[in-house]
Amino acid sequence: MSDIAITALLVVTLFLILGSGVWIGLTLTGVAWIGMQLFSSRPAGDAMAVTIWGSSSSWTLTALPLFVWMGEILFRTRLSQDMFRGLAPWMQSLPGRLLHVNVAGCAIFAAVSGSSAATCATIGKMSLPELKARGYPDGIAIGSLAGAGTLGLLIPPSIIMIVYGVSAEVSIAQLFVAGILPGLLLASLFSGYLAFWAWRNPGLVPAPDRQWTLAEKLRESRHLIPVMLLILAVLGSIYSGVATATEAAALGVVGALAISAAQGSLTWETFRDSLLGGTRLYCMIAMILAGAAFLTLSMGYIGLPRHLAEWIATLALSQVELLLALMCFYILLGCFLDGISMVVLTMGVILPTVQAAGLDLLWFGIFIVVVVEMAQITPPVGFNLFVLQGMTGRELGWIAKVTLPFFLLMAVALALLYLFPQVVTFLPQQMRG
Repeated sequence: MSDIAITALLVVTLFLILGSGVWIGLTLTGVAWIGMQLFSSRPAGDAMAVTIWGSSSSWTLTALPLFVWMGEILFRTRLSQDMFRGLAPWMQSLPGRLLHVNVAGCAIFAAVSGSSAATCATIGKMSLPELKARGYPDGIAIGSLAGAGTLGLLIPPSIIMIVYGVSAEVSIAQLFVAGILPGLLLASLFSGYLAFWAWRNPGLVPAPDRQWTLAEKLRESRHLIPVMLLILAVLGSIYSGVATATEAAALGVVGALAISAAQGSLTWETFRDSLLGGTRLYCMIAMILAGAAFLTLSMGYIGLPRHLAEWIATLALSQVELLLALMCFYILLGCFLDGISMVVLTMGVILPTVQAAGLDLLWFGIFIVVVVEMAQITPPVGFNLFVLQGMTGRELGWIAKVTLPFFLLMAVALALLYLFPQVVTFLPQQMRG
């Protein structure tokens, strides 16, 4: 059987099993087993046991459940209310006023979350009712939250960066540092668009509630101190070299518990719920990672990544054409899979091609994260769209429509990252130096 026929058979099998409702991790494992059993001489059972154990016992991955748990703890505190109180006075004088709270709040919470959906839900549960009560249009309020919520993947610590780092064997600390400036760039583009929208629609922006003096603004800013201290502890310990990503994650969990206790929201119920929520999410991720590792091994024995890389090489695509093709591919894939599944499913096949094209794997990691962010707000499986649908009761198509400008701004950010790769590489180079 030809390589094309084998590839087509495995892809069809993959989507058939996924379409039947089987868990993604089990689907990946099953397709890998079929591939090895039919098209490889190595015993599939032995390979599966060794690969799944190896992928599950990676020390690097220990940071993942800790960051997930930290986000779950903070989700159950009143952190979002405190952040709104601290940010709102400073935003009143900007064009668009309190709409910028969505962007600034998501950027700050992203630095202690690592999850796009958690960032969107945490900031949204406070900002959307407040904006609605003050008379801000639902469309721009919900659209800006959906777009800004994706910063949870780009601004470190990021769950998907850890997954990519393990898959591509790239330093997670370097990826974290590389994500800072692109995250700030994207947040600036979002705020710039909100200012432009407010300039074009002055009648839709409510007047400020009151005028704040500088002393009052500074006094309200005290509500931001806990989250800023947590960011400093987690990211500062990594960038200064004091702690590894795993140790910083453990420090983050302790800090999150301390904030929860100080706010009076740390009860046995919230502790248990956060632990169970984090465990469920990590078990899902670990199962996907294990299945993807086995699938990558299976494809390696069959020779599919090498043949695909050779085929793409014959197309003689330039770097720009290759990146455009990959962007379209991942956005299309994002219509059916979540971000983590997309990354672990494709890295074994894509990385040889990317390396052959001369792309820096650190830069490519940030590129992938931004593309996955775009997939987070594309129907029908955009996670942020689901979160907002549950919070607002609006139709998925309407939410996708009001989010479209922010989707396009992410495409602009990708173009800027390609034209100015130093935005990604500058801070990691300083860290190495």
